[in-house]
Amino acid sequence: MSRRSRSTTGLAGLFAVMGVLHFVQPKPFERIIPKAVPAKKELVYASGVAELVCAAGLLHPRTRRAAGLTSAALLAAVFPANVQMALDVNRKGSTQAKALAFGRLPLQIPLIRAALKASRGTS
Repeated sequence: MSRRSRSTTGLAGLFAVMGVLHFVQPKPFERIIPKAVPAKKELVYASGVAELVCAAGLLHPRTRRAAGLTSAALLAAVFPANVQMALDVNRKGSTQAKALAFGRLPLQIPLIRAALKASRGTS
């Protein structure tokens, strides 16, 4: 399990970038948290930390299995926020914004598959 696949490296990079963005620009992330969920800013920061931890864990062979499983769970956990974003954009966004917002929803599937692949250590 020491060899890291390109998909694992890419997923780690994606998590690292998104994790940093949660701290640099939290407002867009706060807006996509479903309205019924309290403590939006705290959740944004917590998910940013989780993404950074997953990114680091995916890069190291000893932690890759746990990080892959945690990454898959995190991607599933943030899916409702992505749905909320698509619904919000659908009400008041441009055609292009709607296409992007709804188009990214099925992308969760290959991301979750990449995380699970990383947890198995397959290249």
